[in-house]
Amino acid sequence: MTTELPPCPKCESPYTYEDGPLLVCPECAHEWSATEEEGETIRDSVGNELKDGDSVTIAKDLKVGNKSIKVGTKVKNIRILPRDQWIGDHDIDAKVPGFGPMGLKSSVVKKIFD
Repeated sequence: MTTELPPCPKCESPYTYEDGPLLVCPECAHEWSATEEEGETIRDSVGNELKDGDSVTIAKDLKVGNKSIKVGTKVKNIRILPRDQWIGDHDIDAKVPGFGPMGLKSSVVKKIFD
């Protein structure tokens, strides 16, 4: 039994392939989760479901220009972006303390449970 993989949501290439839990486009190098393509929820780096208004921490150091956002930086009140507003793989809109508004990837954050 074979299942046909969906085309790349970025460039519409039909040549997508699986790489672990991700789908990858060999033409534009876009990577995405198969569950995201099916309209499922956005998940953090450890698999917790993310929703608008959640608070998260940064799961790894992120270089931004000449500065770095350090592991453990708390980011409050995130907003999950609709797929058509993503910039690359950045699927979260947030205001990071000391850096201001920016897009983040869900794969580099961890949800905070209060």
